Amino acid sequence: MERLQAESLGSTRYLFFTGKGGVGKTTTACAIGTSLADSGKNVLLVSTDPASNLQDVFEQEIGQTATAIASVSGLHAINLDPEEAAETYRNSVVGPYRGLLPEDAIANMEEQLSGACTTEIAAFDEFSHLLTDKPVAETYDFVLFDTAPTGHTLRLLQLPLAWSSFLETSDHGASCLGPLSGLEAKKELYQEALHTLSDREQTSLILVARPDTSSLKEAERAGHELQEIGIVNQTLIVNGLFERSTEDETAVQLEQGQQKALEAMPAFFTDKQRYYLPLFGFHLTGMDSLRRLWEEETIPPADAEKERPPLELPSLSTIVEKLAPLEKGVFMTMGKGGVGKTTVAASVAMGLVKKGLRVHLTTTDPANHLSYAGLTPEMKDKLKISSIDPKQVVADYKNKVLADVKQELSEEELAYIKEDLESPCTEEIAVFQAFAEVVEQADDEFVIIDTAPTGHTLLLLDSAGSYEKEVERSSGSVNKAVSHLLPRLRNPLETFVAVVTLPEATPVLEAERLQEDLKRASIQPQWWVINQSLYGSGTKDPVLQGRSASEYKWIHKVNTELAERAVLIPWKPAGAAAASIQSV
Repeated sequence: MERLQAESLGSTRYLFFTGKGGVGKTTTACAIGTSLADSGKNVLLVSTDPASNLQDVFEQEIGQTATAIASVSGLHAINLDPEEAAETYRNSVVGPYRGLLPEDAIANMEEQLSGACTTEIAAFDEFSHLLTDKPVAETYDFVLFDTAPTGHTLRLLQLPLAWSSFLETSDHGASCLGPLSGLEAKKELYQEALHTLSDREQTSLILVARPDTSSLKEAERAGHELQEIGIVNQTLIVNGLFERSTEDETAVQLEQGQQKALEAMPAFFTDKQRYYLPLFGFHLTGMDSLRRLWEEETIPPADAEKERPPLELPSLSTIVEKLAPLEKGVFMTMGKGGVGKTTVAASVAMGLVKKGLRVHLTTTDPANHLSYAGLTPEMKDKLKISSIDPKQVVADYKNKVLADVKQELSEEELAYIKEDLESPCTEEIAVFQAFAEVVEQADDEFVIIDTAPTGHTLLLLDSAGSYEKEVERSSGSVNKAVSHLLPRLRNPLETFVAVVTLPEATPVLEAERLQEDLKRASIQPQWWVINQSLYGSGTKDPVLQGRSASEYKWIHKVNTELAERAVLIPWKPAGAAAASIQSV
């Protein structure tokens, strides 16, 4: 794997960057766009990422129309607001029904169109105009998109049924996208855009990942999904590869962990062009720093970071101390993938067991990786662990839904329902149902759950009895546990929610949106857990000290603006993180 050079990417006009939140898509896209412009090309950089920080990178305001970057001749940028685009899309779909349908029906339609998939459809509408606009093609040599659509959304738009009136009349429960009647007028536009996306002479897909297992697996999943629909011109960039220069313990452990993840890199990437970028110890904001991406030096300048007052945040044990006197309840960790929800949930469970309390830990990750070191036989008797296999419960859910409707629908209609069931909401619904059974047991013990649905899904399921209808359709009866669960989640005396994040820009901004989403569903998180913090690690490595200093802003924001209570967990390697469960 070779280091990414400024000229490495540039064989196609359109470059789409994709990867899980916080991997460095924006920085990478900005650096490549700047380099292409510096070489004399005209470049347009487009972001539809809700957590985009284009204005921070370029240190100037960037609007929703092409804005010239003052310090880079030939570079323009657009910072599209996907939420605003989604609101416009919602109004175009729901507007014709206002005044004709009851208010509760309108509210249900609006919630159907409030999920991540709808936001992505709206964003793809913006992509499509740029991909098919002749003046754009004539003006710019390269168009870079910071965030690519998912394979699920693109497959859905390729189905003939997405253009039919079936979507307006079906009551078979499109789980995420809701009524798509607004698409018919865009059929030709979308088909032309899809054709451009799958043309390897015009479009490249840049998969951005961190050198860790979960990030590489997410890149593999996205690559598979998009390859299946014809986007085969793919490149992998591993961002943040650490090359230590000291014997600092944290530095040694970080390097070893990254190398282990790279050695186990999915075979999917074997035939892909692969590059890496090093881990830098300074902010990649401003043109001077951004152009340093191509230099060898990764250590921040001596005067790069000003002195700040120290941040004092309590440890995870604070949560255990607050929960223990209650003796029972539901504790849930929420957050984006890869932030450490499972480890945090397990740590709290072990801490409560050590207090002599009965605990049921239920997880969507295998439970057998937990070590019971430090637990006496009596303690072990108080801990019950169950594992919910998302793949299995989702498969069961899909099979039940399809079994009920397949006699009524044509093959084309079934194809649409099958693709709709691939939406993120389907997994949330299926896993939620499995968790409901466990939560019902919380009358005389603590139930610790390592993931939960978003506020959008909870509202969707609660709206007009939607969830009960889903369960009735799939199983023929409404489960008592399901009926009880949502009110229980909204009761702060019974359910305690912790939002888990990492001390970086994108994870914090994503967690902030998650909290707002939960508030819409009348669920207020009681804690924020800032996980894997180099700021709290005590590292003396110069690069990692630079990273530690960059975390300060985000830890401070969580502690003073976002969280009722915040706790901090210092960085530990993956294996040590599991072992540290015992120390809570």
